[in-house]
Amino acid sequence: MRKLLIFILFLLSPLLCAAPKLTVFIVVDGLDMQSMQDLQPYWSQGGLRTLSEEAYQAPVMFPQLVYGGDEATATVLTGLTPFYHNYQTDSYFRRSDRKPHQLLTDEKQTGIHSKETLSPAALTCSTLADKHRLNEGSQAKIYAIGINPLTTVLLAGHAANACCWIENSGWGSTTYYSEGLPSAADRMNSNGSFDEAAKRTWTNRMDMASYLRPTAQEKKKNGFSYDCSKDLRHSPAANNLVVNLGLEMQKTEKLGQRGQHDLLLLNMTVLSPGTYTARIASAEQEDMYISLNQDLGYLMEQLERRMNKADIQIVLVGKPCYGYDAQQLQTAGLSPVSFNIDRASALVGTYLMAMYGHERWVDGGYGNCIFLNRTLIEQKKLSISTIRRQVADFLEEMEGVQKAFPITDIPLLQGDGEMAKLRNTTGRYSGDVVVMLTEGTTLCLNDKQTLDRVLAEDPIVPLLLWSGAYRTFPDLPTPIPATEILNLLLK
Repeated sequence: MRKLLIFILFLLSPLLCAAPKLTVFIVVDGLDMQSMQDLQPYWSQGGLRTLSEEAYQAPVMFPQLVYGGDEATATVLTGLTPFYHNYQTDSYFRRSDRKPHQLLTDEKQTGIHSKETLSPAALTCSTLADKHRLNEGSQAKIYAIGINPLTTVLLAGHAANACCWIENSGWGSTTYYSEGLPSAADRMNSNGSFDEAAKRTWTNRMDMASYLRPTAQEKKKNGFSYDCSKDLRHSPAANNLVVNLGLEMQKTEKLGQRGQHDLLLLNMTVLSPGTYTARIASAEQEDMYISLNQDLGYLMEQLERRMNKADIQIVLVGKPCYGYDAQQLQTAGLSPVSFNIDRASALVGTYLMAMYGHERWVDGGYGNCIFLNRTLIEQKKLSISTIRRQVADFLEEMEGVQKAFPITDIPLLQGDGEMAKLRNTTGRYSGDVVVMLTEGTTLCLNDKQTLDRVLAEDPIVPLLLWSGAYRTFPDLPTPIPATEILNLLLK
């Protein structure tokens, strides 16, 4: 009878176990599921090893157009597409001065140890941090620590106590959050521990013959060596700094040890200097995975020493980056085509001048959108819908353009796949005419900022959800839509 009772309790334990006291939510730039699987034999232990063996795992697909910025992060954190959260790209085109502006820049705020004046004010819906605050109340503590300023502010949402990100000279923050720069981060800035970690020299941990895909140059030099401070945000030192500050914050604020459900949000990376693709193509990028594995292992080990293991929950999700660069395309026998939005907008302007007179008919181009001069069109009492249609027809004659749509047509588009992605992406900051490019076409943002790489058509990143308590998770579609991750965490 006793054995039967134990067996029944074991079966019921997923339903009886208490909610976690600390959730650590980690977004990793460039984390790739295939790369994790390829490198798993190299991890005899460590955080990625533990997660790959014990965590719930699922590939994540994004129901939108992904440009390699934090639009994907915003979708994961809000559970909504850009049509609703309005974070279509990191920057938007402002018609008033005809220039791009960073979406999260907030002139009402002041940077703390940073030139960045950021806030989540432009984000028009609630995030994971916001919903956590609503569910857990004012006593819960929420902190975001990261490598990239934009990612970190998105993680912090509107409701975090504080957030901080890596600057070359120390931790930076913004006056938007009530606690400003956390005291633990300020101590690292002042006592030299940040500088000590940032100025380390990064060299290969193994012989070149042990790496899967070293470059010819790495083989020739039998290794690599970098001063981390020269590109701190793309080095193992950055991950190490994030984990060390996260653990210090947990200790200082007693996160997960006060009877409340606290939230610690981290941003880390596996992208080495000059890397823009998720698939491993160098020994140094493999080394970034090895570093991440060690840092995550240290984080989990320290948390388990300080807390009841059953009170800890860790969520790891990748942030997609560019899919293929020009060299990879050429290796596959593909000739990359370039589409420059600035030049396209200039040609559209010339086209409209020939039709309607010598005026500035186009405000500019940004991303995959053309922005017409609506004020002029209204003054001339012309039909904006007619001109949008003419511009769309004109753009479809350009090399690299698969289809162009007047903005008013996009909500009416039928079908799944690319049509659904276009509907989900179009929103408040879209232009008058939206362009879809052919596969393999490089989008050049403007004449001063060109890209020699293209995005994978359907970027997929891994989700790993680990709990120290024995829990089960509902059956979910594979791959899981990025919009479902938030609901999974809130259940």
